[in-house]
Amino acid sequence: MSLVRCALALLAAGAPAFAAAVEAPYPVRPVRVIVPYAPGGSSDAIGRIVGQKLGEMLGQQFVIDNRAGAASALGREMVAKAAPDGYTLLIGDSPHTINVHVLKRVPYDPIKDFTPVTMLATAPLALVVHNGFPAKSVKEYIAAARAEPGKINYGSGGNGAITHLTGELFRVATQVDIVHVPYKSIGLASTDVIGGQVQSAFPTVPGIITHIRAGRVRALAVTGLKRTGVLPDLPTFEESGVAGMNVTNWFGVFAPAGLPRPVLDRLHGAVVGAVKAPDVQAKLVNLSLDITTTTPQAFGEHLRSELERWGKVVKAAGIKAE
Repeated sequence: MSLVRCALALLAAGAPAFAAAVEAPYPVRPVRVIVPYAPGGSSDAIGRIVGQKLGEMLGQQFVIDNRAGAASALGREMVAKAAPDGYTLLIGDSPHTINVHVLKRVPYDPIKDFTPVTMLATAPLALVVHNGFPAKSVKEYIAAARAEPGKINYGSGGNGAITHLTGELFRVATQVDIVHVPYKSIGLASTDVIGGQVQSAFPTVPGIITHIRAGRVRALAVTGLKRTGVLPDLPTFEESGVAGMNVTNWFGVFAPAGLPRPVLDRLHGAVVGAVKAPDVQAKLVNLSLDITTTTPQAFGEHLRSELERWGKVVKAAGIKAE
């Protein structure tokens, strides 16, 4: 047998094993899921709930890796620079399309460097005030702000946080002069609303709902196109006479750019299946989240829309990159 025939015979003999290795179903080893925040927040809780179910469904561990730092840019950069093989994922949220407008240096492109897989859930924000604040509605809040320009303040989770930009969107939409007070977290800002150190804030509903229900703060309105099921008596801003306040803090799954289509299809189907599992739905609803899944294409379109929208808000509000 010639050397060429011998080589061909060896290749033919090894072809089934080679094909099996190439076509082995994803995943064949543990998957790292990066959460760009410290443990304990909504992104972390969502990642752990969905990750556990994915592990049960796919027979591999989905290991949560909390990588906080640089206003969540550290963890996002790690995913952007990872191999596009499906073994490094990101639990992303609204700052994914905000950071590029408010940070001086963002070491990744929020669109080009990622493969959007699916949105997972959304959460509206609420305008809440200290119980001693006289306003009982958004209309009364606006009237109070116009009566005393620059005297009413609102706390946020920091410059460029969605809890900051929602306040700026409200300020631009209503043309009221309210003062931004940045905190290290929206939790600290909410605590000071309860204590009366600041008059108001725009926290996410999951982060403030226990205080609303306990009567520690007064909620005036909720963002979004419709009322939230966990606070059905709370009107939307639209119902309260303020248009354009369709803001939600969204959460979704990303992979690095260039993820092969078979892996993307497999991952997308598994994540959507995990989120639709009754036990997972119950846990997410318990966190006051609205379950929202999408196709990769629809998620990508949402990201581009959010990127453009927040850029306009940052410019209109005169927010400078830090």
